Amino acid sequence: MAIFSSSSSEPSETGTRAWILHGLVVGSAVAAGVAGGYAALRWFGKFRSRVVGIIPARFNSSRFQGKPLVPILGKPMIQRTWERAKLASSLEHVVVATDDEKIAECCRGFGADVIMTSESCQNGTERCCEALQKLKRNYDIVVNIQGDEPLIEPEIIDGVVQALQRAPDAVFSTAVTSLKPEDGPDPNRVKCLVDKFGYAIYFSRGLIPYNKSGKVNPQFPYLLHLGIQSYDSKFLRIYRQLPPTPLQLEEDLEQLKVLENGYKMKVIKVQHDARGVDTPEDVEKIETLMRRRNIM
Repeated sequence: MAIFSSSSSEPSETGTRAWILHGLVVGSAVAAGVAGGYAALRWFGKFRSRVVGIIPARFNSSRFQGKPLVPILGKPMIQRTWERAKLASSLEHVVVATDDEKIAECCRGFGADVIMTSESCQNGTERCCEALQKLKRNYDIVVNIQGDEPLIEPEIIDGVVQALQRAPDAVFSTAVTSLKPEDGPDPNRVKCLVDKFGYAIYFSRGLIPYNKSGKVNPQFPYLLHLGIQSYDSKFLRIYRQLPPTPLQLEEDLEQLKVLENGYKMKVIKVQHDARGVDTPEDVEKIETLMRRRNIM
C-alpha cells in the first residue's frame, strides 16, 4: 500500500499517478508471494482484462434528493463524473445505471449510455450487478464509480482496476486516502482499516481505530474511503444473492457484506484531497475547489 506525505494540499496528476504505481508494485509483490506461480501465470495471461465502468445513480436519496442532477459550475454532477470516468484508460465502456427517467434523459442528453435498473436495488453494488446482467458484452471487472465524486482522478480508476488484476486472491478492490482530522467525527466520511499486506480489515462511519482518549490523534494515519471500487464480475453476480449481514446493516456500508462473508478486498492508498458530495452544503465546497484548480 502506498504511503505518502500529506503536506501538499494540491496534488498534481503526476504525483497521483506516481503514488498509485508505487502502491501497485508493493501490492503485486505481496499478491505474487501469496498466490505463487498461479498469480504470475494469470498476470501475464491478461487476467481480468475486460473492464466496464458503471456509474450508479438514483434520484431519491434520503440525504440529498436529486443529487446526480445538481449543477456543479453549470454542469450536472453526473455529467462531471462521467466525463472524468471516460478519461480512464482501463475502461472499455462507461455507462450510467439508474432507475429514474429524469436522470436517464439528462445523461442521454450529454452522450452517455444508460441502462435502466430496478427501484428495488438496495445500493450501488446491486445496481451495478443488475446493469452488468443487461449489458450485451461480457466483462471480467466492473468498476463502481460513485456519481457523487465529480473530481475523481482517472488514474485512481485505473489504479483500482490494476490492483484487482494483480491480486488473484481478491474479488474486490478500492482506494483510500488520508483522512483530515476535522473529518474524523463525520459519519458521511467512511473510514477504513487496512492490514500490512494491503487488504481491507474493516470500514466504519465512526473513527477507527478509536483510542482510549476518545479524541482524534493528529499523529495517526487515519484512512478515508473513496467512492470507487471494482469487482470481479463473477463475484458481483454472487454478491446480490448473499443475505444482508449484521455489520453491513448497522453501519449501512455495502463493503462490509463482502468482508463478513470472508472475501478478500485489495486496497490502494492514493493522494486525493477532493471531497465527495454527500449534502447540499458540499456543493459550494466542491465548486470552490474547482475554481481554485481552474476546472470549469
